[in-house]
Amino acid sequence: MYDDIVELAGASPSWLQAVGILFTEAGLLAFAGLFAWMLWRARSSPVRLAVALLPPAATAIAYLISEATKSVIREDRPCRGLVTLVECPPAGDWSLPSNHSTIAAAAAVGLALAWRQLAPWVLPGALLMGFSRVFVGAHYPHDVLAGFVLGSVTAWLAYRYLKGPATRIARRLTAHAGDAPTQPMPRVRPRGDSKGPLLPPRR
Repeated sequence: MYDDIVELAGASPSWLQAVGILFTEAGLLAFAGLFAWMLWRARSSPVRLAVALLPPAATAIAYLISEATKSVIREDRPCRGLVTLVECPPAGDWSLPSNHSTIAAAAAVGLALAWRQLAPWVLPGALLMGFSRVFVGAHYPHDVLAGFVLGSVTAWLAYRYLKGPATRIARRLTAHAGDAPTQPMPRVRPRGDSKGPLLPPRR
């Protein structure tokens, strides 16, 4: 399958090759932009902000797991000795699982869970991102599949088990902030009346 896809990429029009090369890298920036947009929308509510922080946190965790897994499995890249659309990573940059696919899946699933309206856009985007890694020759299909599984499961577990504690902490912090004592305003006498009752100051 890898050979067929790489041959297809080599025979495809130059504009399609350029799109594949651009998307395989720019896709990560698109997910980062969606994270920033979601955090901006949630900035006025501590509870919503706590939920919005879960997808980027889960994506970071999935990436660290992917890197650790690579160093244990140590599968070499399929592009060694081949002409591919992108330069083959140096020796020691292992292939299984695909970091790009792991990040894309974790980001897409996390965004879809936290902001359901994005699901029709981010989930197909993650699939295309994974396909682009094979298209440019950087990964085997099973590298991409493993990244999808790792990223998706990590994002789902983070949302399933951390949403409740995160929102409870946010509500508790908000309640403590609302209970903070306020400094009473000094009371003053009406102008020209030295013996009248003290009145609250005009706001």
